[in-house]
This record gives sequence, C-alpha cells and structure tokens, in this order.
Amino acid sequence: MYRQYLKKLNLPDKPGIYIFRDSRGRPLYIGRATSLRDRVKSYFSNDLITTRGSRIVDMVTKSTRLTHEITDSVLEAIILESNLIKRYQPKYNVDERDDKSDLYIVITKELWPRVYTVRARDWKSDGSRTFGPYPHAGLAIESLKILRKIFPFKDKKSADPRHDAFYRAIGRSPKDEDTFARQKYLRTIRNLILFLQGKKDLLTKRLEKEMKEHVKKLEFEYAGSIKRTLYALKHINDIALIKSTNKIDATGVNDVHGKNSHSTNFKIEAYDIAHLSGSNTVGAMVVMINGEKHPQDYRTFKMSQESNNDIANLSELVTRRLNHPEWSFPDLMVIDGGENQKKAIENVLSARRINIKVVSVVKDDKHKARAILGEDSELTSRWKKEIVYINVEAHRFVLAYHRRRRRQKMMI
Repeated sequence: MYRQYLKKLNLPDKPGIYIFRDSRGRPLYIGRATSLRDRVKSYFSNDLITTRGSRIVDMVTKSTRLTHEITDSVLEAIILESNLIKRYQPKYNVDERDDKSDLYIVITKELWPRVYTVRARDWKSDGSRTFGPYPHAGLAIESLKILRKIFPFKDKKSADPRHDAFYRAIGRSPKDEDTFARQKYLRTIRNLILFLQGKKDLLTKRLEKEMKEHVKKLEFEYAGSIKRTLYALKHINDIALIKSTNKIDATGVNDVHGKNSHSTNFKIEAYDIAHLSGSNTVGAMVVMINGEKHPQDYRTFKMSQESNNDIANLSELVTRRLNHPEWSFPDLMVIDGGENQKKAIENVLSARRINIKVVSVVKDDKHKARAILGEDSELTSRWKKEIVYINVEAHRFVLAYHRRRRRQKMMI
C-alpha cells in the first residue's frame, strides 16, 4: 500500500477501528484510534521503520487496501477492536504475542454475577463468560471503570461485605435482599453483555422499548432510570481513555519517541535476568511512565537457553520485547551491567534501525548503584532517580518470578 492511497480514503477525525487487508480482503492487522485520520496517516511516515519496526513495515507493504468503521466513542472502539481480533485472528495482531499476559473481562456464573478483569495466565475456565483479549491492560481497566458507572455491577471484591457496603453507598453495587432486586440486576448484566458484544444499537432499542412500557404502566421511576442509562450510553465520558490511548496504541507508537525528554509521556523500561548457576533462567521487563510504576505493563520471559551468560540473555530478552510492536516503545531503556551489556543492547536496536537511548546501571559490591553508563545530561539527568529506582524494581520483579518458577518445579 502506498501513500497516494491514503489521500483517497478521506478518513474522518473521529474514533473507530481500521483494518489493513491483503489482496483477498483478509485482515492482516486491526487497530483502533481516537482519530482515524491521524492514526492511519502515521503508517505512511518516512520514519515508520524507526518508530514501529520492520514487522509493521512488512504489514503495510503486504496490505492492498484499508477499511474502517467509525464509533461513537473511544470505549466502543476498544471493544470493537477486541471483538474483531478475536473473530479474525489477524496475523500481525496475533503472531509473536505473549497472549498469556492479555487481560480479559470476566462475568461470573453466580447467583449474583460479578464482573472483573483477569490475566489469561491466571484464568481457569469455570463456565463464566469472558470478553477479550485486551492486549493493553490499562485500557481494559479504564473501560471497566466507565462501564460500571453505566451498568452498576458487583466486582471481584464484593465478596467482602465491608467492601460491597461502600459501593452500595455510592450506587455502584446493587442490593441483594429480594428476588426483584436480583431480576433487575440480571437485566443490568444482560445489558452489559450486549455492550461488550458490540451490540449498542440493539441495546439502545431494547432500553427504549422497555422505557415506553414503564411509562404506559405509570412506572415513572423505572422509566427515568432507563432514560438516564440511555443518556449515559449516548454521552459516554471516556476522557480517561483518550488520555491513555495517547500513551499506548495498538502498533507500538510512542508519540514522544525520540522527542523532548521533558514531555509528559516519558516512558522508561528496565530489564533484568535471574538464574541459579545458569538454571531456571528467566527475564523480566518493568515499566515506568512519568516517574510512576505501571505494573499492568510488566512482563516476564522464560529464556530459551539455560545459561549464565548475561549478555546473551539480555540480548534475547530485548529482542523478544521488540517482537511485540503492540507494546509502545520506550524513550529510555535501562539495563543492569557494564559497558559490554550496554553495547550488546545497542547492537540489537541498531540491527533493527530503532533509535532508543540505552543506559546501564553499574553496581558496587553491596549491589548498590554506583554509576550510570551512557548518562546524557539532555536526556537522563532529570530521570536519574527514576533510573536507579526502576533498575531496583526490575531486579525485585525478576527475582520474584524466578522464585515462583523454582517452587513450581519443586512441586512437580
């Protein structure tokens, strides 16, 4: 697909989803956007390989046409994107993705169904309904917060009476004293399911019909409640999602990548390796944005070789991280080690023509940071404390993962 094709599309400055297709019309990649016009335009920039990597360039080259669908809100775009990816399993959305880290929305099969998110790796099927996957945990969690305001539901913690009492007080959790209350709650859950299935139009028609029936019966309180739900559906307040999607997008674009390090979206990733005399070798990645930890974006890796070669393991770890273009690239990479480790990671990035600053944290005999190699006054001086902190956080996280794996092996 070429840049000239983009001009013919006349894409709107509205939220929605876009689909890159091959010559037979099959989806190669499905993404969502706050602005379809700006998002798709970014795929035809001159620095595409630098900002996205060779995988996305390959996808754009193989695609022959692009289709799109406008949505009323970013929230609906996120849900529609997830449903379509699940249906079509596009090659460039699915291949090489660590789908065990994906997030799902679960609606339990209980007397009073609860609704919450769960990682794929932590989920065991028990008859509950699941929606997803949602590759970006932050967006899924924010989406559920918005949905709970429209469709009050019991969450995972509602099993604790004290927790549930608080949410009852603010109208986020229904009372369960009688059969009528349960029937009303189950209708709310059915409405939520329709929304998560991307059937907003059908949901709206059902609610409008139900509202008219209540009016005929002079049940104005119930009719008013439905009217408020309809209003909320037509005026979804997803500002939080718009802010989140400016940081995280489906193809790994980082809007501030390579730009001013004082931007409000400065992202740091740190990596570390753990093993026991070369056995049970694992790796981990931790994330910080604007000086705050983002645990929902942490990742763990089981290394392909049992080895105490830190340079080889770090190189594999960063390579596998770069194989996930759906994770937005960082502005700064932090590794543990000396000049050799730093140079190895720079070589990995150079081979892919990706321009990301790398620093390494050198430790003393007590495993305390004594120096930062690659420190640049223009880029890292402001984030020096964060660099040291995230290096420690990566070490803590990878050791915790290593201990879990060792315990699991001992139990087998």
